[in-house]
Amino acid sequence: MTAVITKRIIPCLDVQNGRVVKNVKFFENHRDAGNPLLLAQKYEHEQADELVFYDITASHEGRKLMLEVAKDVAESVMMPLTIGGGVNSVEDFRNLLLSGADKISVNSSAIRNPDLIRAASDHFGAQCVVLSIDAKRRPDGSGWNVHLNGGRVDTGIDLIEWVHKGQELGAGEIVLNVMDADGTQSGFDLLATRTVKENVDVPVVASGGAGKLEDFYDVLTAGKADAALAASVFHFGMLTVRQVKDYLTGRGIQVRGFVE
Repeated sequence: MTAVITKRIIPCLDVQNGRVVKNVKFFENHRDAGNPLLLAQKYEHEQADELVFYDITASHEGRKLMLEVAKDVAESVMMPLTIGGGVNSVEDFRNLLLSGADKISVNSSAIRNPDLIRAASDHFGAQCVVLSIDAKRRPDGSGWNVHLNGGRVDTGIDLIEWVHKGQELGAGEIVLNVMDADGTQSGFDLLATRTVKENVDVPVVASGGAGKLEDFYDVLTAGKADAALAASVFHFGMLTVRQVKDYLTGRGIQVRGFVE
């Protein structure tokens, strides 16, 4: 019998100076979204499948890891935690895992030092190595380029070439954040997500653009994503995780059930 793979719904918490924030297209309309620990507890209650925490300016500012945030959240909730931002070494992986993270996300550091993916995968297993990618469509529409430092620098690296390399090096999951859609609430970039999924064998998490219930359905079907990650719609009360899961279940999508 073939196992049914359930789709995951994942709130994302972008942390800056100890607070959860949300911007549009990374840099516009900065909004404070609250305390990371309180939001984590809220999403635990709503039975989110996982939580993702990003220290969104750590690489740009050269700051240290969110070890205290990781420890506090891990002690307060049971759901799996992915943490990223400023991760530059195998030792950083180890420290975050010891602080309670289940998976570690790398982005800018992996671009600068791709061997970090292989080293971390060899040490801790591919299942805990997440390659997070900030991509933006090229002006001529021919594809997407990978950006680093929180989207500030265009590397000129082609998105599909990078996901191929990331998987070969040992990344066990890819989080694709399409910068053109981020925070706009106008829908995920289905073409980018589907194109990435068709080029790798590891799970792909779609990020950027969730605004309504239909957006989650679209990216998990037409976009072929294994999971949908969202921030604004959850942080500011437009939707709850439970609403999204109930809607998806009603449309025939397998999601993790609820425990009362």
